Amino acid sequence: MTSDNYDSRDLTALVREHEVSSIRLQFTDILGIIKNVAIPASQLPKALDGQIMFDGSSIEGFVRIEESDMFLRPDPASFALLPWRSPEGGASARLICDVYTPEGEPFEGCPRCALKRVTARAARMGFEMMAGMEAEFFLFLRDEQGRATTRTHDQGSYYDLAPVDRGEQARQQMVEALTRMGFEIETSHHESAPGQHEIDFRYAEAVTTADNIATFRYVVRVMARDHGLHATFMPKPVYGVNGSGMHTHQSLFRNGQNAFADPSGRWGLSATALNYLAGLIGHAREFTAITNPLVNSYKRLIPGYEAPVYIAWSERNRSPFIRVPSKRGGSSRLEIRSPDPSCNPYLALAVMLQAGLDGVERRMPAPEPVNRNLYRLSERERVELGVESLPGSLREALQEMSQSELVHNALGDHIFQRFLEAKQIEYSIYRSQVHQWEVEQYLSVF
Repeated sequence: MTSDNYDSRDLTALVREHEVSSIRLQFTDILGIIKNVAIPASQLPKALDGQIMFDGSSIEGFVRIEESDMFLRPDPASFALLPWRSPEGGASARLICDVYTPEGEPFEGCPRCALKRVTARAARMGFEMMAGMEAEFFLFLRDEQGRATTRTHDQGSYYDLAPVDRGEQARQQMVEALTRMGFEIETSHHESAPGQHEIDFRYAEAVTTADNIATFRYVVRVMARDHGLHATFMPKPVYGVNGSGMHTHQSLFRNGQNAFADPSGRWGLSATALNYLAGLIGHAREFTAITNPLVNSYKRLIPGYEAPVYIAWSERNRSPFIRVPSKRGGSSRLEIRSPDPSCNPYLALAVMLQAGLDGVERRMPAPEPVNRNLYRLSERERVELGVESLPGSLREALQEMSQSELVHNALGDHIFQRFLEAKQIEYSIYRSQVHQWEVEQYLSVF
């Protein structure tokens, strides 16, 4: 269950009614890792008053030790009962928080606040972003010591059912738990690779969607563990099979109506939709480090595994960067296929929205759709069509991002610089390692 417009008295009554003994105040760091401060239910009034403090210097990319004090401000609308009991035996609940400074200002390093800044820009232009994210994940077996492996629990494929899909029971219980928390689940199914799954829930306003993804990843991992499995949102955990994406559907609404819909427009899309699409295409290389933030992300973005590599759009096939689903009217939307589920959903939506709004503001013209299989085109054919490629490595993506004024403005100086620093260190560590493939390939030959 979730709340809509509860005030502190409503939440206090709910906590008492459901015998909640502990509440997790949740937030994410710059890399999208969920963090929490647990409080007893008796401290709820203090929390709602923004008086719960934590040490920001201990959180990745937040602040230096001399600036460590940070305060959590819960969003009452995010209140939800967790689908398991607390260690004390009572019910558990969660509240998602914004991070504030001791001076009472939104912390510039808070990813949720960064997304709110961009949605506020959209609101000033008369728009509200609606988004839906499809986060795929793998379920793997654990070894005798409980450690994660990459051994799958099944040999299923796309849309298979039990008994081929041995994760069916675990996935079904995840669906039931998420439904109890207030998620409107639309579909759940086995994905194309063995051990790979997807649970889709209804789109929502951008900040709510990012909140839902953060909670979704948390619940899936906890419930997989309870089934003796390990859930991972790593983009490409297994060589030779499809990786996990997080296709992101998005549209702008104005006065409650879909601003992407225009029956008389070309392809049934409004000028706003086409300008927004042009902004996404024009800035795609700049924001890819945010939507695909791991070294491993670029093992997924290669031809042959249904992941986009080339920056183009189409109505008819799934090889381009952007697909326009066939539904129109209230369902008119763009599906950006490159993001993966390891990204910080707040930052990913922030940079995509910023790119789309730039296209709208500058009335950028959309390129022609490419309705051919891009994987089968030669490099010369792609050049003739004006089709660029997404970055081929984290290093290349970081180089593009470091020069992007648009991404800098979307994230703010603090997140922009800290993210770049953290990821450059990550890539440097990866580059200096000797990997097993190298040993197997070269050790006995040279």
